[in-house]
Amino acid sequence: MELSEYVRRLDDRLDTAAYADVDASANGLQVGPEDADVGRVAFAVDAAAATIEAAADAGADVLVVHHGISWGGIDRVTGRAYDRIEALVENDLALYASHLPLDGHSDLGNAAGVAAEIGLVDREPFGEIGPVTIGTIGETDAPRSAATIRETLDGFDGQPDGEGVPTRVLEFGPDDIERVAVVTGSGVDWFDEAVAAGADALVTGEGKGQVYHDAREAGVTVFLAGHYATETFGVRSLASLSAEWGLETEYVSHPTGL
Repeated sequence: MELSEYVRRLDDRLDTAAYADVDASANGLQVGPEDADVGRVAFAVDAAAATIEAAADAGADVLVVHHGISWGGIDRVTGRAYDRIEALVENDLALYASHLPLDGHSDLGNAAGVAAEIGLVDREPFGEIGPVTIGTIGETDAPRSAATIRETLDGFDGQPDGEGVPTRVLEFGPDDIERVAVVTGSGVDWFDEAVAAGADALVTGEGKGQVYHDAREAGVTVFLAGHYATETFGVRSLASLSAEWGLETEYVSHPTGL
């Protein structure tokens, strides 16, 4: 498959253009010649020296990531930016990034993956940012305790030794949790939207200090399951999709523990 065709397919499925005005990430193809051929694709959460090296060692033609290397443009190609771009070019490795489009996609997205793991049904788009959304909200298939949900979240890929990041829980909601909002990564800015939507709990990756008081006063439980750990689902979904398109795939796991 030609790289331009692969990029077009990804952009179409992820509705990349809809996020252009709200996302600092330069989503889409960030590095690479569009007329290159693609036979093997690597997938990782972050574009970093370690994941670029692993993708090159795996013989990949493209590295698809959630967090790319261009955020609002690249003003100077020096330091770490130079090192990463040099490694990509030297290894004939293209780079494709999908940030917010991959957070909010109803089927392929990070929030959709987390929601499926904790058993949310009747899901709806959640987490408004301009005209688009980056999360989901739904009902548990049966009432869940905070401990039960935490056990599921603790099993996510997030630590170098393969164990889940210990989830921090601000347990201020009801004993039986039935309605849960999910915004992966750094999603506590959507706490008030979760309250307004009648959520018993918000699941996200990392928090800010004020959310403790907000959660306590609103009577809502907040789960902080790790930024990395909540954002492996999107790239894994794209790997499965790419395999359906006849491409060889390789998932590069490089947890940050954060």
